[in-house]
Amino acid sequence: MALLERINLRAKADKNTGFGTNASSYGGRFVNKNGSANVEKRGMPILQRISWYHTMIDMAVWRFMLIILSFYVGINFIFASIYYVIGIEHLDGITSTDSEWVKFGQAYFFSAQTFTTVGYGHISPTGFLTSSLSAAEALIGLLSFAIATGLFFGRFSKPTAFLKFSHNAVIAPYGDISGLMIRLTPYKNTNFTDAEAKITLGMSIEENGKKVNKFYSLELELEKVNALPLSWTLVHPITEESPLYQFTKDDFANTQGEILVFVKTFDDMFSNTVATRTSYTFEEVIYGAKFEPMYTRSTDNSKTILYLNKLNSFKDAPLKA
Repeated sequence: MALLERINLRAKADKNTGFGTNASSYGGRFVNKNGSANVEKRGMPILQRISWYHTMIDMAVWRFMLIILSFYVGINFIFASIYYVIGIEHLDGITSTDSEWVKFGQAYFFSAQTFTTVGYGHISPTGFLTSSLSAAEALIGLLSFAIATGLFFGRFSKPTAFLKFSHNAVIAPYGDISGLMIRLTPYKNTNFTDAEAKITLGMSIEENGKKVNKFYSLELELEKVNALPLSWTLVHPITEESPLYQFTKDDFANTQGEILVFVKTFDDMFSNTVATRTSYTFEEVIYGAKFEPMYTRSTDNSKTILYLNKLNSFKDAPLKA
C-alpha cells in the first residue's frame, strides 16, 4: 500500500499550520534547528525588509560587540580625518614639530575624547569650523551612546526561553508499541512553570502526480507540565491513529519529512511567557533508540543532579516486531 494511502487511512491532515502545501516551492527544511524560519525574503530594498533593531538584538554577542567597536573606531577615524583636513593648527595643544602620523593620532584621540564627552583639556578646538565640528561630534556621540545603551538593555532584558533540545529525536519502545521521543531541558538558573508543547509532522508526499506538503498534529502523552525543573521527554505514542503508524526505518530514510516542535512556558524571572521552537528532519530521527537518564540523586541524597551534557545521550533499543 502506498505511503500516502496508509497515512490517509489513519490521520487527517492539519491545514492550519502556516506553511504552504506546494512542496515544489519549498527548499530545505521548514524551520531551522535554532527555531528561525528557513525563509529568505527578497523583492524589496534591504532597508525596508530588515529591521536593524531586531537584527542587533538577535545577533550573536561577539558580532554585536564587534559592530559596536567597529562603529566607535570608524566614526572617530572619520572625524579625525576632517579635523586633519581643516588644519591641525586649529587644535590648540598639538605640537607643530611632531610628525604627520603623530598629529593625526592626536587628532584621533581628541575626536574620541569629544565623542565620549570626556574632554581631558589637553587639546581644545580654535576657530569656527573646528569648534562647530566638535559640537556636532559631541551631539552625535551622546545620541550614539544612548542608542547603544538601549541596545544593551534590550539584549539583556529580552525574555528568552533558556531551553535546549536534544540534537536528535528517537523512535523508542513505549510499552507494547513504539513512540516518537524528543527531549528538552532548561540550562540556566531559571524557574519555568506551566510549560506546554505541541508537535507537528510535515511531509512532502506525491499526490495525484504532484508533490504536496502534508501536515499532521501529533498527539502527545503529556502536553502540559506544571513545572519544568528537570528534563522533559516529549512522547508521541505511535498508535493506529498516528500518521507514523507502521513507519519503518526505510520509510524514514526515503521520505522527506520534518518534525516541528513548539514549546512555551512561563519564566518567573522575566514574569512573562517565553516560547521557543526547533525541528527535526527524518534524517535526524534515530530509529530503534532511547534516551539515557540525565539526572540522579546526589551521593548524600540531599538533592537531584541534572547532567546537562547527557541531553543528547541515547542507546540502542530494538523495537518490537
